[in-house]
Amino acid sequence: MFFGEYFHSIDPKKNRIIIPAKFRAALGDKFIFTKGFHKCLYVFTLKDWDNFLENINIPMTDERGQRFNRLFFSSAFESEQDGSGRVLIPANLREYAGLTDEIVSIGVKNRIEIWNQDDWQSYCADSSSVVNPTFIDAGMQELLSQLGI
Repeated sequence: MFFGEYFHSIDPKKNRIIIPAKFRAALGDKFIFTKGFHKCLYVFTLKDWDNFLENINIPMTDERGQRFNRLFFSSAFESEQDGSGRVLIPANLREYAGLTDEIVSIGVKNRIEIWNQDDWQSYCADSSSVVNPTFIDAGMQELLSQLGI
């Protein structure tokens, strides 16, 4: 289980972040990064990723559901940390989450979320301010909610 809030920086030269020490052991050797439903990244253990996948049964004829599948799963990638807990974040995911300098890693039960520090502070002040409308619109949020996601 992941919980807590950790402020740190992204390495501007190598585009790496350090996984907080409190998360490293629980995360395991390999894990999955993908776009979050808000303007952040999700990080799942392989086990929690598999559990998450088991709950997604969107019919191929559901246009909004397939949009979700395409945007969410096309951005997913398997990663691993080096001996110092550093992880490279691909450019497309850094851009999506606006990770340029100061970041926050938060534990959210079965996943880690990685946020741009300013976006996280805005979210804490007003949670409606950082929903990414090009990825998860109100209709898709309703559908995902009905699916228990």
